Amino acid sequence: MGRFLNKGNQKFAEFSRTKYFIDKTEILNVLLEKDADEKFICSSRPRRFGKSVTANMMSAYFSRGVDSRSLFEPLKCKKNELFLKSMNQYDTIFVDIQAQFVEAAKTGMEPDQYIQKNIVKELVEEYPGIISDDLSLMAALAIINNATGSQFVIIFDEWDYPIRELDKNSKERLDYIELLRGLFKNSDAMDYIRLAYLTGILPMVRMKGQSAVNNFHEYTMLRPKDLGDFIGFTEEEVAWLCEKYHVDFQKMKEWYNGYNINGRAVYNPLSVVRAIAEDDFGQFWTETGTYEDIGELINRNFDGLREAVIEMLSGNRIHVNVTGCRNDMHTFADKDQVITTLIHLGYFAYDRAAQEAYVPNKEIQEVFYKYMENQSGDNLSKFMKLSESIVEAVLTMDESETARLIQEVHSDFISSIEYNDENSLSCTITVALLAFFQYYHKPVREFPCGKGFADIIYLPLAKHPNRPVVVVELKWNQSARTAITQIKERAYPESLKDYSGEILLVGITYDKKTKEHQCIIESYQKEE
Repeated sequence: MGRFLNKGNQKFAEFSRTKYFIDKTEILNVLLEKDADEKFICSSRPRRFGKSVTANMMSAYFSRGVDSRSLFEPLKCKKNELFLKSMNQYDTIFVDIQAQFVEAAKTGMEPDQYIQKNIVKELVEEYPGIISDDLSLMAALAIINNATGSQFVIIFDEWDYPIRELDKNSKERLDYIELLRGLFKNSDAMDYIRLAYLTGILPMVRMKGQSAVNNFHEYTMLRPKDLGDFIGFTEEEVAWLCEKYHVDFQKMKEWYNGYNINGRAVYNPLSVVRAIAEDDFGQFWTETGTYEDIGELINRNFDGLREAVIEMLSGNRIHVNVTGCRNDMHTFADKDQVITTLIHLGYFAYDRAAQEAYVPNKEIQEVFYKYMENQSGDNLSKFMKLSESIVEAVLTMDESETARLIQEVHSDFISSIEYNDENSLSCTITVALLAFFQYYHKPVREFPCGKGFADIIYLPLAKHPNRPVVVVELKWNQSARTAITQIKERAYPESLKDYSGEILLVGITYDKKTKEHQCIIESYQKEE
């Protein structure tokens, strides 16, 4: 076994024995059944969503020179004729692109040349007398295929590292793109490749309106197609782990649920496993990354970007056009392309049916909040400080200050929300009260209670039991007193069966003529 050629099955064998292992081996059956023109695959997903595990699984299955029958025998993959006939039958080239770029930098060699040289050296050892070590990788594979009929499986993990991390005009980046073109798009590639599988965070980079390697089929967080079941953990898989290790599944859902793949809920595997292993819930996923992704992208000067991010953080969804993105972390034309990139990175989720982006869960909310805590001058940080002031005004029952600050939010931060009815007013209020998420669950709209539905209710998190429940009623072109009266007449507080103690009744209205907000806040004490 080599470093690059036929690495074998050891890594996947070790992983399959871990106690939190979730079996995703049926992806092998899906890949094997792809037609010849579908065998060039780029599968992208956010960090820690199982990319490398899948790549190692493929290496274990395809690598020639090892016997993986006992490894796959107890797993879910269908052991049909095609599966058994293909197992360990292909020379498999596995490259961690990020690792090789780092190693190349230490040697002073150009990364594309360093990668090719090392792989060709191992091919020479495997096929002595057929090729020489001065050939390009493309030429070596073509010659071997012509002489022996051998086909290759090529797996590039972190394929997009140069695209994400290097300047768009850097020589190393441009040379790497040419390596991809030469290796996968030449006239011999259809012959010498059995399967090409590139996995990373971003889909294929597009240059001058075209994909750098446009013969690849893309499977993304936007359109995962038939590989969707193998991205992250499904809700059923998470529920099984929670039951097995006696973890509160409802808390797991609150913290990590929210990604939508082909209409199914998907969880970040790293976050779920860490929460189970540490018997705690928190922000785990982004400990493996940085906040630079967020800052660099959300502070781009595009109309409506700031407002869109704020709306999503407050629990609202926004329509987004996900077409046209260059997928290179450098070239953006508008806010939709920035948001699309943040979907690929995992900071936002995407509902393909509704064509809407949103913040998926509490963990991601915490990511943005931590970012804003550590910044001082950008737009999001300024807004968060304003929202914290509004929350303080509500909790101290300062009615005039609450109304004044809500007015400021609408005028200075989300003027794009046009007031036409109570629903548009509701969007403004949830945005203004964004800072509540430090102490409360996501706002619940149209909460059924008493003799009707409360417009918005904020329920305190279990770790903040002394915070009051906040019931918000909205009125359009009516008095705030009318809103408070409705809360009382419809017995909203009394119907909150699981909550006792202080309940704040908040009535907010907007007058279309005066263009002013009004607010009345009362405290209600509910006995146990």
